[in-house]
Amino acid sequence: MPADLAEKTDRYEALLAQALEEAELVAPEGTPLAEAAAEYEEMARSYLEDGRHFREHDDPVNALASFSYGHAWMDAGARIGLFDVPEEGHLFTV
Repeated sequence: MPADLAEKTDRYEALLAQALEEAELVAPEGTPLAEAAAEYEEMARSYLEDGRHFREHDDPVNALASFSYGHAWMDAGARIGLFDVPEEGHLFTV
């Protein structure tokens, strides 16, 4: 049974928004890691905004792609230790 595009887009938007809410930057301030953490978070927020823009302009495929890419930035940052994230649940693959 194929996934419903609208449902999946809704789910990935919510997943990215929640991941951004729950992740806490933990890299020491003033270090290259702190700069990287800020960049990862900025990329994820930008993809969230882009996805919402695509949705408003009736482009669900690019919206879903944006939400997915944004979450990938958050997940990668969590895996390399830039963010403190919940280890239980469905938000991150840590």
